[in-house]
Amino acid sequence: MSKALYQSELPQLELLTRGKVRDIYAIDDGHLLIVTSDRLSAFDVVLPQAIPGKGEVLTRVANFWFERTGNIIPNHLSDMSLSDVVPDEAQRNALGDRAIIVKKLKPLPVEAIVRGYLIGSGWKDYQRSGGVCGIGLPEGLNLADKLPQAIYTPSTKAAVGEHDENISYAKTVDLLGEELAAKVRDLSLKIYTEAAEYALQRGIIIADTKFEFGLDDDGVLHLIDEVLTPDSSRFWPADQYQPGISPPSFDKQYVRDYLETLDWDKKAPGPELPQEVIDQTAANYAQAERQLTKR
Repeated sequence: MSKALYQSELPQLELLTRGKVRDIYAIDDGHLLIVTSDRLSAFDVVLPQAIPGKGEVLTRVANFWFERTGNIIPNHLSDMSLSDVVPDEAQRNALGDRAIIVKKLKPLPVEAIVRGYLIGSGWKDYQRSGGVCGIGLPEGLNLADKLPQAIYTPSTKAAVGEHDENISYAKTVDLLGEELAAKVRDLSLKIYTEAAEYALQRGIIIADTKFEFGLDDDGVLHLIDEVLTPDSSRFWPADQYQPGISPPSFDKQYVRDYLETLDWDKKAPGPELPQEVIDQTAANYAQAERQLTKR
């Protein structure tokens, strides 16, 4: 594992944006360099400390899923070599496995969220309304229960420091058009269902996840950003799963749970994390990768 990387520095490339976790650089008219840092965001606030190795885990796990889903939908990965873009060996060593070169695509203004279990904001919504994001569910479900079938609950894509907002499927039709909205929904449910079955065979429950999509110049839909990582998903160890309680987690839910114990208004700046929380979070990410990919 390489040294923790809170922020990348590649002065020879134009920095387009620093997101909550990713630094994005321009390469040419058709390609971008994305560096997944070790930053961690919770409640849409970037925390002040890095989680060592996290960015490398996220990148390797996402690449693993991009390869597995390639028969379902094309993705944004390019076949360009990192050494062609970052010729300096010291810079490449600092990046470790955190960098990917991707095709420049037009992102859709929708986050495609799929929920397979009743947890988080979905549980709160169910307690209040008997459903999740306007989708009715059976009465009497418990916290962390598996849903009768996975549901699609899209949201807007928030800027750094702002909160995503749940939207109806009808709103996605307004934003994307009927055909594209249906394609995004159906592909999201298909990818989640197949991935959840695979992960369960390896002892991991994928409780929910979010996907992002983009279009190329020909209007072909691609899977972009990250896919089925511990940052974009809720991973639970299957051998510790028990309905009625919030299961332990392989992902950053561990950090969220710690932050919920603090007197913090969930606004920037985020609080400092104890070293044991940092270490356990890093271990959780690494364990998820080992189980999923058998690395």
